[in-house]
Amino acid sequence: MILGIGTDLVALPALAEQMRRPGSRFLAGVLTARERRAVRSRVLARGASPEDPAELAPHVGARWAAKEAVVKAWSAALTGIAPPIAPESVDWHDIEVVQDHWGRPSVALRGHVAAEVERTLGGGLAWHLSVSHDGSLAQAVAILERPGAGAEAAGR
Repeated sequence: MILGIGTDLVALPALAEQMRRPGSRFLAGVLTARERRAVRSRVLARGASPEDPAELAPHVGARWAAKEAVVKAWSAALTGIAPPIAPESVDWHDIEVVQDHWGRPSVALRGHVAAEVERTLGGGLAWHLSVSHDGSLAQAVAILERPGAGAEAAGR
């Protein structure tokens, strides 16, 4: 049974500009060390400079969109209930975009976010994630599901 769907869109030129600002802590503030390594690896695989914000932006933007989409899907599952974590209090490191050996993205929740998702929705949840970037945009869609619940309801 689908509990919530979230989507987000990121303008890559604006993101690159934000990363160019002297003293910007955007990357360290929203991406985990593993995510930063994955972004760097993707940029290097293209033969580009991992220091160039324009080269980083598509990969960073897709992950940022994914994190926002996850929060939106969780929020949709809680319709009618106040958000358990204020948007400005979310620790973005608690939502990590991870990839399997073939590069397929998925979500790993940790810390306070994981605890609050468990508290508000219980366990046994599955996240589905799709990310993409093209031209000046990156986007993500997250679907939060309780596996098996829909099949049981359909069988009645």
